Amino acid sequence: MKLNSLITGALAAVLTAVTFSAAQAQDSKIDEIRDRGVLRVAGILNEDPYFRKDPRTGEWRGFVIAMAGDIAETLGVELEVVESSWGNSILDVQSGKVDLAMALTALPKRALSIHFTSPTYYNSFVIISPNTALAGKSWAELNDPSVTIAVDLGSAQDNITKQYLPDANILRFKTRDEAIVAVATGKADGLINSVLNGVVMTKRNAALGTVYVPEPLLSSPSVVGLNYDTDDTWKQFVSAWADYNRRVGNNQTWIVESLAPFDVTLEDLPEGFDIGG
Repeated sequence: MKLNSLITGALAAVLTAVTFSAAQAQDSKIDEIRDRGVLRVAGILNEDPYFRKDPRTGEWRGFVIAMAGDIAETLGVELEVVESSWGNSILDVQSGKVDLAMALTALPKRALSIHFTSPTYYNSFVIISPNTALAGKSWAELNDPSVTIAVDLGSAQDNITKQYLPDANILRFKTRDEAIVAVATGKADGLINSVLNGVVMTKRNAALGTVYVPEPLLSSPSVVGLNYDTDDTWKQFVSAWADYNRRVGNNQTWIVESLAPFDVTLEDLPEGFDIGG
């Protein structure tokens, strides 16, 4: 009886371990996504060339959509775009409303809230201005009370103003569109944004002037945000995806294709800007 009890106990322990391992495997993020049949990504309205939702058809476009679509295809699932905003996309990742958020600037404070993957590409912060007097100026030279810069409040570019332009006259607006209007109407000398947004802005609205790249070049990795609590396999997979597609040039191709509708080519990007970092 004692031997039988030992054997029974051992078998029970093995079965418990197997069941626990199976439960762990089933709880993996990749299994969850495959079981659901859908990869959910945060999408931002009116953010060409990153995102754009056609109001008539509901279809999304942009290089982030192309990137997310490739991840979904790799996993063998469909892509679902969940309407969000830059700020809310981080909250959506935290809450599990979306599986990932893309094209995030890797700010240290944000890294306290969500996990950052390897970079998908590198972005640079620029000045968009109709004022030719700003051409060739460094960030130090722009840091002057006589220079008025518009920026959207709480954004990555707002952080740039706090670090590099503490003495400049900074006009902070709730939205990027309000910052654009300030420049177009002459209320501000220029606005700060990413280079990709900048080239699209100036193609759409000639009143905004030209994209200038102040020295030193402020280049920041653009990353994918994931929930901290998801398993390492999911985190490693998305980082591996980002590394591979950045290094073989696929991410650059998707970015260039998203710029084509605005008649923007690689040659139109400012000198010194390198998507690959």
